[in-house]
Amino acid sequence: MKKILPLVLAAAVAGLLASPAAAQSIVVSGADAGDLSPLSVAYEELQAGRNAAALDELTHSPIDARDPSRLINLGTAYARLGQAADAATAYEAAIASPIRYDVELASGTYMDSRWAARTALANLNRGKPLLALAR
Repeated sequence: MKKILPLVLAAAVAGLLASPAAAQSIVVSGADAGDLSPLSVAYEELQAGRNAAALDELTHSPIDARDPSRLINLGTAYARLGQAADAATAYEAAIASPIRYDVELASGTYMDSRWAARTALANLNRGKPLLALAR
């Protein structure tokens, strides 16, 4: 069964990173198909720039440790805190996860969760910022 999670692009910025807080971000959250309550993948914390709080929530989350939303957001929190190696590890785990689903973009198009993680990792490796938020 596919999970469909919305991804709202907040901003896309060209050029190099000015600081770790400005690091590229692909942040996802959503609900299971049969449950209308959203998964808690620290969306609110990441959206508000509370990256340390997001990191704490995600590392203590009851959500499956292999869940791509959790891993992508974990990578984003690490990237924003300047921990590039940990961010890369989280993105790579999302890419390799046996759990896979589509992410709905604000434009109405869909992106595979592995592709979203690959994009985040590629942007991290290039130092290219991409800000994206999801609800």
